[in-house]
Amino acid sequence: MVERELITGPFEFEAGGRADSVRLVFHTSEGVPSGKKVVWICHALTANSNPEDWWPAIVGQGRIMDPSRYFIVCVNMLGSAYGSSGPSTDDGSGKPWFFRFPAITIRDMAKAMDLVRESLGISRIDLLIGSSIGGFQALEWACGRPELFEAALFMATAPRISPWLSAWAETQRMALEADPTFRECRDLSGGAAGLRCARAQALISYRCFEGYALTQKEEDPDCLFAKRAGSYQRYQGEKLIRRGFNAYSYYYLCDALDSHNVGRGRGGVEKALGRISARSIVAVIETDNIFPVIETSVWAGWIPGAGKKLVKSSFGHDGFLLETAQVESLINELI
Repeated sequence: MVERELITGPFEFEAGGRADSVRLVFHTSEGVPSGKKVVWICHALTANSNPEDWWPAIVGQGRIMDPSRYFIVCVNMLGSAYGSSGPSTDDGSGKPWFFRFPAITIRDMAKAMDLVRESLGISRIDLLIGSSIGGFQALEWACGRPELFEAALFMATAPRISPWLSAWAETQRMALEADPTFRECRDLSGGAAGLRCARAQALISYRCFEGYALTQKEEDPDCLFAKRAGSYQRYQGEKLIRRGFNAYSYYYLCDALDSHNVGRGRGGVEKALGRISARSIVAVIETDNIFPVIETSVWAGWIPGAGKKLVKSSFGHDGFLLETAQVESLINELI
């Protein structure tokens, strides 16, 4: 896939504030969308705009989402560390914006994607796919511009943030704030220790008891102190730093999670979801601790005609990344 960018503006933010211009980084299939079905993928919290990087079992040559067969688009969300405008991008003086960048909402992210769509000359999207915060964006966009979408797959997500997820987001912000370098705003290495901790906390919410029991049990049954799972947590925190993520983008994205509510200004969530006209599937992962079956079973019925599917997995919320055969089956029903 090819990396592109759109410089656009001015951009008015939902929570207040304005940018004279914003940069949106995105990846597409090579060429132009004419003559191919358009597939739009909304990425998760710390992913980038190249789904071949983070979803290689689904997107790539010879995969179910083959860029040579479909015109695939994925936009790096506002606030991310991977190129789109946010707290870690240059404010024009050679320094990052840090906390002077306007607060970002999920609705802002959907608005930004729509600007990219217009720049590409796309009037109809054959399949919209979103999981986790990507699902937040997909649901928001499908409610706001229902006429654009032929089909949609919403996985491991919800139409409004729950108190449970909001508590997780705040706990991770607390980890960032506990690092004294975070508020110093000297450079983008600030808050790195806090980010390692926040990522480790998040990973526990992304997985489940069963998955850790399968993959992180001690090899020596007689060990004096259990270390393997702890080592894994530290590794995952360090891995995010090595991937070029930073604490400031992470903080803004946690705030953006708290903004999510498709019903805001639309008469409530049920009425907003009733606006969706795409052929839709709502998929829930049986062991997902963030978006549990009991919650999803309520709102999925508010999308007209939506199919409801259960993804079996021992790996919690991250099942949408790991259960390839089941995800392929869902996509095949819609494309």
